[in-house]
Amino acid sequence: MSSADSYYLYLDDSGIRFPDKQQRPVREDGLDHFALGGILVREDDRSDIIDACKELRRKWRITYPLRSSDMRGKRGHFVWLAERSAHDAFFADLNGYLCSIPVIGFAAVVDRVGYNNRYEEKYGDKRWWMCKTAFSILIEQAAKYVAERGGRLKIRFEESGKKEDRAIIEYWKDLKSVGMPFDSITSAKYGVLRAEDFQCVLWGEPERQTKKSPLLQIADVYLYPMVRGGYDKQYIPYKILMDNAKIIDALLSEDKLASCGVKYSCFDVR
Repeated sequence: MSSADSYYLYLDDSGIRFPDKQQRPVREDGLDHFALGGILVREDDRSDIIDACKELRRKWRITYPLRSSDMRGKRGHFVWLAERSAHDAFFADLNGYLCSIPVIGFAAVVDRVGYNNRYEEKYGDKRWWMCKTAFSILIEQAAKYVAERGGRLKIRFEESGKKEDRAIIEYWKDLKSVGMPFDSITSAKYGVLRAEDFQCVLWGEPERQTKKSPLLQIADVYLYPMVRGGYDKQYIPYKILMDNAKIIDALLSEDKLASCGVKYSCFDVR
């Protein structure tokens, strides 16, 4: 198999994966969710993407990770973005970079309020961590895209804790051994993949990396607009990525969105 057939999904998380854990402090943006997502990259394109990122960092003398929350909040290393002229010029360059690189954004976003409204009474303390739902849907999205191109898919994710990291690896193995963890009848309309399908597409085991990875940093920057898009389709960074066809939804016909696009789970039962 040539490297042109190999794809990497660099993924990050956002929000709280536990249904009952309260957010402290309350988020400034008012969101209450858990999400997994990031960017899908052809193996042959990785070096060009990283080189372009290095140029952006050199121009702005950035020697620290590109952290989406710090950039949005103008805090930490990015406190200098509080100056309006610097803010506007930097984000113009950043958006230009994000829209020029050969990547596609994928995500699965679970609304915690809706999740609890749907499952708390029925399952109580037996509710899944929301990352199981998000991970399964996210990998299926990317796997469908890659399978259509005759490729294989590998994932790299940011380490967050021994227990959480082990869970990601187990979810991956479960997809290959038993398939999607949802009711086969109710999910049939989404064209779910079987275990055999995942075995043909998924490659190796998930690899943990740190925030030093430039591609994980880009995944972080991509993820928040996709999350926010579930609550506000007019959010400007989301619209910029969509208008430049950098999110999978922008590449799909209307009839394919539910089965192959960014998944916004439990938003209908808030």
